[in-house]
Amino acid sequence: MNPVEINEAGLVLRPWRAEDADAVYRACQDPDIQRWTTLPRPYRPEHARAFVTEFAPTAWAQGTGAPFAVCDAATGDLLGSCGLISIDYNHQLSEIGYWTAPWARGRGIAVRAARALARWSFAELGLRRLLWGALAGNHASRLVALRAGFRVEGRLRAADPGCGSYEWFGSLLPGDVPAPGEVGPAGPGTLLARQAAVFGRPQPTIFATIGGRELRLRPMEERDLDAMVITCQDPDTLRWTTVSEAYDRSDAESFLTHCRDSWASGTEACCVIADDQDRFIGSIDLRLSSTDPLLADVGFMTAPHARGRGYQPAALAALAAWGFATLGLARIEWRAHVGNVASRRVAEKAGFTMEGTARGALNHRGARIDAWVGALLAEDLTSGVPR
Repeated sequence: MNPVEINEAGLVLRPWRAEDADAVYRACQDPDIQRWTTLPRPYRPEHARAFVTEFAPTAWAQGTGAPFAVCDAATGDLLGSCGLISIDYNHQLSEIGYWTAPWARGRGIAVRAARALARWSFAELGLRRLLWGALAGNHASRLVALRAGFRVEGRLRAADPGCGSYEWFGSLLPGDVPAPGEVGPAGPGTLLARQAAVFGRPQPTIFATIGGRELRLRPMEERDLDAMVITCQDPDTLRWTTVSEAYDRSDAESFLTHCRDSWASGTEACCVIADDQDRFIGSIDLRLSSTDPLLADVGFMTAPHARGRGYQPAALAALAAWGFATLGLARIEWRAHVGNVASRRVAEKAGFTMEGTARGALNHRGARIDAWVGALLAEDLTSGVPR
């Protein structure tokens, strides 16, 4: 396949040249590029030279890929990389890969390049499908894919044991590519972009106060596992939740992994509730809806020794306020088994409005049971809802 140039939206996508090696080496020292790609570590000048003088020309010559340097159309400066990692002519598909040099970020370079590459791939190569994949937690790559028109279709489990537990994957069809200049649902300033920015950073600590004492809602750590086991073996916890009836440390370790993966994936904020001495007194989770980015639900449990002190209502109110202010949520739902008066009191003290009983709404140890349902809306925080 003969190398080509693509000119679109102020960019030139051209074949790599030997003189690009220094800029490639500088760009690939970036921690984010090293974190999310399969580049050699450490990345040395000889790796950059081999890429631009051996790997890229060979891919073009053999027709196995189409690697492009992304450059500024006016100055010729290198801004990033975008290309087809592999081309399957039998199935008329390929996978896209891209990175933006640290000195060029925040200008929509990868989005414009991905759209240009996609249009060329469909029109000139006759492809019918482009694939995209990224390690779960790489929210910057996910946003680029969404803005380029890709539909994120799911997660692959244990996709790369050396890099992460899950991999996001998606696809793009010829009719999906947005027109030049079109923003789309994941554009800058949108709710998806806002939530991606939050989950793309380390999980924060949220603070609450009760009776002049400070509580911390922080990420779960290994030092919390023994306390989590004690809490989950408590008869009341077993009665009202679906934790294993033989809950042990391995279950707690699995939950810790789940908490870390769900934050990276942007699906859930699992928090330990810690007292002013940073000791475990409970847990609380804010779970985002998979279909509605404005909706979430909560779940919580309190350590036996910390019950009846008002800790959980304070934690729930603080987490809900964070969800509204930081994630832009519109509604947070609470559900509990009918009869779980303690959980209902927590929700009501945090400002939730009880909305009714949902018949057969929950599956509890093989049986369908009724659930109380309540919710807190964003406007409730400013409309005088009693606490």
